Amino acid sequence: MLDHPAPAAASLDFDWQAADAAHHLHPFSDHKSLHQGKVRIITSANGVYLTDDANHRILDGMAGLWCVAVGYGRHELVDAAARQMQTLPFYNTFFKTATRPVIALADRLTAMAPGDLNHAFFASSGSEAVDTALRMARTYWITKGQPAKRVIIGREYGYHGSTTLGAAAGGMVDMHRQGAALPDFAHVMPPYWYGYGGQMSLDEFGLYAARQLEDKIREIGAGNIAAFIGEPIQGAGGVIIPPDTYWPEINRICRDNDILLIADEVICGFGRTGRMFGSETFGITPDLMTLAKGITSGYIPLSAVLVGDRVADVLINDTGEFYHGFTYSGHPVACAVALANLDIIEREGLVARAAASGIRLREKLHAALDDQPIVGEIRGTGLIGAIELTADKRTRRFFDKRGRVGTLCRDHCFANDLVMRAVRDTMVFSPPLTITDDEIDELVARATSAIKATQADVQSEIL
Repeated sequence: MLDHPAPAAASLDFDWQAADAAHHLHPFSDHKSLHQGKVRIITSANGVYLTDDANHRILDGMAGLWCVAVGYGRHELVDAAARQMQTLPFYNTFFKTATRPVIALADRLTAMAPGDLNHAFFASSGSEAVDTALRMARTYWITKGQPAKRVIIGREYGYHGSTTLGAAAGGMVDMHRQGAALPDFAHVMPPYWYGYGGQMSLDEFGLYAARQLEDKIREIGAGNIAAFIGEPIQGAGGVIIPPDTYWPEINRICRDNDILLIADEVICGFGRTGRMFGSETFGITPDLMTLAKGITSGYIPLSAVLVGDRVADVLINDTGEFYHGFTYSGHPVACAVALANLDIIEREGLVARAAASGIRLREKLHAALDDQPIVGEIRGTGLIGAIELTADKRTRRFFDKRGRVGTLCRDHCFANDLVMRAVRDTMVFSPPLTITDDEIDELVARATSAIKATQADVQSEIL
């Protein structure tokens, strides 16, 4: 791990808080509310820990934003970037050119991927990757002489990035209200058993949820639908883990109706679910797969779309020029870092380690929290999971004013130097895949303290 130098003396007199409030627009933030308090300024990181400018050591239970798979402070990734910057800091992949890192990464990713995903297109963010996959899907059908097949079906609580196309495909209604609602997008229910399962078993509900897609196809007409897009596990939607029956039925429905299937693996890819890809965990057979985050462990922006032979053959042989791409598609430094990152994941066995560590983490959480009245469910796969906070764990009844209790718990976590995220009243986590047994115990202890404090807050309101 890297050693981090102290801040330059000249920075000590600078008012970072005032400058942030005056000039910095944060993503996904209510800025007026944000700057009524103080932002937490992160100055360094190592392993699974962050350090802020007050020298608090914070356990990062979210791996940044689901992305820092190999942990912070890895010399190998810094060195890979430096070497590539010294040799070739940038060149594009337009103009009939390529660079060795992008070719090597395309070769490696397609060899790792399930099925016939034998082609790779690169961008810089998960949002750009989703935008690309949607453009490819529509271009495929235009080229096939079926331009009416334009509709993209996503899911409620789905998250597919923040470009306008990605946000329209996702099911976050607040984003739709702020300009991201577009024609030719539709949504179906998510496989969220805890929220929507009623008296059905998990397997019954998995089939029921999948068949809502079939109903939507009948409503719109298969001849008007280009693709269905879904995350193997809906991360930002609250770590919604589908029942085992869900994805096989989605595969069948897409196949029977001649609709492309896009697996959004931006969060799930590169070991998060205990397999290299979430599609392997859940038996998904995608035509296109979007990747980002764990591809470089967040050290530098990079994303990819893996394209199956069915779509690639048409794009390559029949479409002609595909009018899409980015200045940084296949950035050589980002690709070099990705290759070094994949070396670490494979060399250190982090995929298998995530599977084993996830089991330990859930066992510890169950032991610590099952008797807490507000804990309705603890769920997870690999090193991604959620704790449902609920008003009545017997009936799975949610709190009124959903999101308020989750926010209380999130704030207790932050005050206890633990980063966990609240989605509505669901606490979600995805620590680095390198987390140790002792660090898991520490995460559980801090989470337990925060949830007990939240329970006391709820109880005091009731009384």
